[in-house]
Amino acid sequence: MGAKASTIWYVDAPDPMAVLRDHPEPDAEAAHALVGKLYPEMIITPLEPGPLATSAGVPHGVVYVGSYPGLTVVCGSNLTVHEPSKLDESWTRPLASERTYLMCTEPDTAWASFAYWERGALRRSFSATPVHIYEDFGLPLVWERGFWAGEHPMAYPAEVLPDPQALPFHPGEFAEAANAEWLGFRYTGPVRDGEIDPATVGVCGFAVHKEGEAPPSILSGKPDRAPRVGLFRGIRQWFGFGFD
Repeated sequence: MGAKASTIWYVDAPDPMAVLRDHPEPDAEAAHALVGKLYPEMIITPLEPGPLATSAGVPHGVVYVGSYPGLTVVCGSNLTVHEPSKLDESWTRPLASERTYLMCTEPDTAWASFAYWERGALRRSFSATPVHIYEDFGLPLVWERGFWAGEHPMAYPAEVLPDPQALPFHPGEFAEAANAEWLGFRYTGPVRDGEIDPATVGVCGFAVHKEGEAPPSILSGKPDRAPRVGLFRGIRQWFGFGFD
């Protein structure tokens, strides 16, 4: 299973999972202020709030923000860049946070990325499809060891030969593991012991567009949140399977 996500987190709290568990309702005023700072030239229109689980993968022109004590998340389509190191500082540290965590997954192409900044300095980033690495910056973190050691292999159908350049894991599962390590939850699959349910965490929605342009179609009644999706369709381009 896989879920579309495009998120960046600004963290000062020592235990993000405890914050999300104890403060599931976001601060709407703080969220609106941050959107204004991130999109200073845009017209901003509040939308209905929603759960993080179904608001993480957003269409163009829509942003979801959750602001909690010592912890803020922004969900925006502009975060899905192949090289996280090229994200502008206005996005990687708009709140002067101690830590910044990026996690993006794109089921249609089986691409995923994650990155970690400490006081604005990039410490680790990884971005790849199953057969192509776009960026691999910094030393692997301790929790990555099992993935590189082959402990999370992709299951190949009997009739499919692995690509010789294939990674020993699915990038989406790798990125989800980063999110769980840093924030205490995964977007994909059932909630695991000790992790929180992203469906219980609320985020505020906003439509953003330039003055003189038509607002996003979301304001015309089209779906305002990207749903969770099933099997990673894109991976079948290479191997014919997904990950659970």
